[in-house]
Formats: sequence, C-alpha cells, structure tokens
Amino acid sequence: MIWAFGKTIQILSVIVDYVQNVQYNRASLVVSPSSLTLNWQNEAKKFAKELKTLVIRGTLSERKSQIEEIDQYDLVITSYDLLKRDIDLYREKDYQFRYIIADEAQYLKNSNTQNAKSIKKIKADTRYALTGTPIENSLAELWSIFDFIMPGYLFHYKQFKAMYETPIVKEESQATMEKLRMLIEPFILRRNKKEVLTELPDKTITVLSNEMGEEQRKIYLSYLAQAKQEIAEEIEINGYERSQIQILAALTRLRQICCHPGLFIEGYQDGSSKLDQCMEVVQDAVNSGHKILLFSGYTSMFEIMEKELKQKGIQYFKLTGSTKVEERIKLVDEFNENPEMKVFLISLKAGGTGLNLTGADMVIHYDPWWNLSTENQATDRAYRIGQKNNVQVYKLITKNSIEEKIYELQERKAELANHMLDTKTTFIHKLSKDEIMNLFE
Repeated sequence: MIWAFGKTIQILSVIVDYVQNVQYNRASLVVSPSSLTLNWQNEAKKFAKELKTLVIRGTLSERKSQIEEIDQYDLVITSYDLLKRDIDLYREKDYQFRYIIADEAQYLKNSNTQNAKSIKKIKADTRYALTGTPIENSLAELWSIFDFIMPGYLFHYKQFKAMYETPIVKEESQATMEKLRMLIEPFILRRNKKEVLTELPDKTITVLSNEMGEEQRKIYLSYLAQAKQEIAEEIEINGYERSQIQILAALTRLRQICCHPGLFIEGYQDGSSKLDQCMEVVQDAVNSGHKILLFSGYTSMFEIMEKELKQKGIQYFKLTGSTKVEERIKLVDEFNENPEMKVFLISLKAGGTGLNLTGADMVIHYDPWWNLSTENQATDRAYRIGQKNNVQVYKLITKNSIEEKIYELQERKAELANHMLDTKTTFIHKLSKDEIMNLFE
C-alpha cells in the first residue's frame, strides 16, 4: 500500500520501469473515482508519455470493445462505478494484469460494497492501494484495504476486530496498537511533503473564531434545547445504536445554523456572522492579489456565497458532485492559469481529492468536518507539487457552538490515529453515548 505524497507519479514510474524492461509486457489497471479517470490520463501524458493509455468509458458496447483490446495498452484506467458494471466482461476475458492499482483506496473501506467485491475479482500479479487517508473512521477500513492487497494477511474481519480493533479503539491498548503497527509497516510506503519536497513553501494554519449575532444565536439555542430533549427521548425509547440517524440529523441542523440559518429556514433574512467574516477575509485576500479555495461540506451554502461574490464583483468557479468529469479538468486548468479568477468554491466531498490547484495560495474551510484527514486532503489541493507561494489556511469556527466541540474532538481523537498510523481521524461513529450527548451541551 502506498500512502504518501506524489502517489500518482510513484505508480507511473513503476509501470514505466516494467514496460521498459520486459519484452512482452502486460497492461496494468488503475481503478479510481470517476472524477479522477481523466486526471490519471493527463498525468500519464505529462510524466510518462511512452505509456499507451486507455480510459474505459462510454456506452456498454463501447466499453466492451475497449475491454477486448486492453492487451494493446500499457495502462488501462477505469472507475469504481464502471468496474462494478463491467466486472463480468473482465472475467470473461480472464485477463491477468501486471499491476492493479486502487486509487483513493478509501473507496474500499467497506468490504461488503460492490466496489470492494468487484476489484477483488480482477486478476493481477501485484496489487497496490493508494490513499492519503487509510483510516477515515475506523480500523475496519484499514482491514478492508489490506484484504484487497493481501487477502487473509490481517485474518478474517471478526478475528481482526477481536484481536486488534476492539482493544485499540475501545480500550486504547498501546501494546495491541504496536503489534498491529509492526504487522502493517513493512507493506506501507509513506512519505510526507517535507520529506519529498524540501523546497515546498511554508503552510500557516489559523483558526478564526466568530460569534453568532442575536437572532442567529436565539435560533441556535432554541434548536439546541429541542434537539437535546428529543435525542435523549429517542435514545431512551430505541437505544443508542438505533438512534444514529436521528442524532446525525440533529447535529447537522446545529452545524447548518452555524453556517447560515437560511440553509433550512425559509425566509430567514438576518444574516450569518460566519458568512460576514468569510466574505471579509475573501475581499481582503482578493484585494491583496491572493487566489482562494473555499471549501464547505454543504453545497447549498454556495448559493448564498455566490450572491455575495457577485455583489462584490469577485469572479469565481464552483465544483460540486454534479460537475462533470470533463468540466472539472477545464475549471481546474483555467483557475490555475487565469489571474482574474480569484475564488474556487469546492464541495469538500466532491473536490477534496485528485485536484491540482496550485494557482491558489489561500484555503478557507468554512465549516469543520468530522474527519480532520478530509480537511487536510482538501488543503493539499493547493499545498502540493508546483506550489511556489506560502499557503495560508483559515478554519472558521463559531464560538460557543457545536463547531468548537467538533474542533476539540478532532484534537483529542487525533492522538489515537497519530500513535497508530500518523494520520488524522476522529472515529466519529465510535463515539460513546456520553461523548455524543456532550455535543448537545
């Protein structure tokens, strides 16, 4: 498993080395999120021009014809979504790839999904998993990735859970943590940016606090009291485990109020202190010649931001889950090259990985996400190879709110993952009942 900075280039170099040193080479298969398939092709054209590449796409009949011709190529690229649909075509061909590469391997974190089941059916000499976040929520995700690259190495999941996951997560057993670390370390190649790029400029992270205005605060406190009572009753009746959806819904509402009550209160006109603060930062940055990546977990927040940006005459792009693959590439290229395009609004989930946006030198996280690793991945869209300027990162946190508690939770829970794998995570769905109820204080 490669868990490092510059994963794409590392894998391309491995494939190039293989192609150059064998007489009759076989194709290698990259499986990635749909949004990154063309990115892989572009990176291959840029850094490995000698490779003959094929992106599997189009209608079913077109994909069938392409799969029939894979032995004519060095690098074949498809998406997790298409692999699920086409798995029978691959199995009919019974092709043995040289390498199979699972890009953004956190897509395999649930071993019961079709993503995971399909890719494990592909034959290959060697398997690689590429990810910047090997653990997002639980150690079960790490097990699932290893079940792809080395089936059986970490035992069956029930045995792994009893031997490692439960003692580490529930009991915080340092001895068990060290045993698991020793098992996996020989198969993980990990490097961080400062090890790979000693010339990379500085990155400064600043937490900017804001206080809700009177009306916004009234709404927040009213909903907080209501949600706390309803969740307590829900847990009393149905139990903690069966109340997860209701708990998440309540927490989501509180987070939305911090962002802007207008996200779900029709006709709300009183504004948002966080939005005011964000627009002030954006305006000052634009006036100073900076280019900004502005991330939010709520795409509906962008509609409110867009009105503000238009009023201020600030040019922007927007990328969400509905943005087509081809359009993503065009937007990224133009943003990096066009000095007049100052702001890129990006959905945290849709645009947090696989994009090279070194044209920006400022990153704003409008709302904190449960997993710090997800925020870090998003920040790395600007802080990566090709960045020449110092990068300023702002995290906007609403005081005396659930956002402060999420931030504190990130800091506390990160210690476990740091000891385990030097990554950042919150294990949000592993929180105890007391920890959950504390979020409603």
